[in-house]
Amino acid sequence: MIIDTHIHIYDPSRPEGVSWPPPENKLLYRTVLPEHAKAEAVPEGVTGAVIVEATDWLEDNQWVLDLAADEPFIVGLVGRIDPCTDNFSESVARFAAHPLFQGVRFRGKRYFDDIDRGSFMKDMETLAEHDLVLDVGFGKEDMNGFLMMLERLPELRVMIEHIAGVTVDGNKPDSRWLEHMSQAAAHRQVWMKVSALMENSAIQPAPSDVSIYTSTLDALWDIFGEDRLVYGSNWPVCERAGTYANCMHIVRTYFSGKHEEAREKFFWKNSQMVYRWK
Repeated sequence: MIIDTHIHIYDPSRPEGVSWPPPENKLLYRTVLPEHAKAEAVPEGVTGAVIVEATDWLEDNQWVLDLAADEPFIVGLVGRIDPCTDNFSESVARFAAHPLFQGVRFRGKRYFDDIDRGSFMKDMETLAEHDLVLDVGFGKEDMNGFLMMLERLPELRVMIEHIAGVTVDGNKPDSRWLEHMSQAAAHRQVWMKVSALMENSAIQPAPSDVSIYTSTLDALWDIFGEDRLVYGSNWPVCERAGTYANCMHIVRTYFSGKHEEAREKFFWKNSQMVYRWK
């Protein structure tokens, strides 16, 4: 079994359109529905997907949940609900009542600059109270605030997306990134999503030679261990760098050198632990 924990779906042809991606993005501005994701993922052995909402329109969360009602391939949704907004708690409570709603993602604003600004910490407490996951990406400048949040909310499960933005160039990641990831991993409620590997490659289109990625994957393995690494493709965004098949080839080849239990943890068991999909 393989669960892809980072797939986007959207449809610019809907009457209301989409807020992302923009029309000028000729690659991504197209209809991307579960059947299109399955056409790429199922031939690679993927049996289910967690959808990650990329738009900032609240009702798009409901749109995904409605699609999921008739699509068993979708095992969960990480929704987009921005903190420090007037109706954050009410929106979280509304969607958390749905069994497929497993977490919240936000992006685009520097919330970790000052975690005591506005209602940010109260909103993160709300996620923890509803037993939801926080999916998050951040830059080096956000690390202090992120670590402070982890210290103050040890009950909040957190998934770091897209290998924390490290550049993949065949070399060992820089020492500052290694230090930051080690500090994050010291908090047992933190997982790492091995997604956007190809997009983070310094060589584009991303090479299929697994040796380019080995030093980065070794570092992630050393820091997070076999229990807290999770597979995600970032499809269709990964197509900016290569094919879905190549995305799977890279991680499948790397993890072929690990024992069977570690492979199962990476490809599905760990994601079930954090997202608690059924």
